[in-house]
Amino acid sequence: MASIFSKIIAGEIPCYKVGETEHSFAFLDIRPQQKGHTLVVPKKEVDKLFDLDAESYAELFAFAHKIALSIEKEFDCNRCGMAVIGLEVPHAHIHLIPINSLSDMTFSIGMSLEPAEFQQIAELIGGNI
Repeated sequence: MASIFSKIIAGEIPCYKVGETEHSFAFLDIRPQQKGHTLVVPKKEVDKLFDLDAESYAELFAFAHKIALSIEKEFDCNRCGMAVIGLEVPHAHIHLIPINSLSDMTFSIGMSLEPAEFQQIAELIGGNI
């Protein structure tokens, strides 16, 4: 059965898409830790990040790099934090979160945003990649 991320990539479930490449897809987390919290996933459904072949792994991180630079440009943050946890969804993914302190990346319940705000954030980040 396809993961929720595979369904998002296929367009079966709506998302706030930030961008995509031939092999990777980036979209906003719907329960963000901070405004701009973006998920970067391989289009190929692989449960664990380190099970990706070396080429796919490198491409995913190269795309995440572009997204992270865009996040740092668009949000008032000290840096773009990165986390790979991998327990929430059985599909490899990278969390990119604009942060100013360690407490900005606690993976608590998350914040709620209005659809228009999500759309604006997706366009801001996606406009720089």
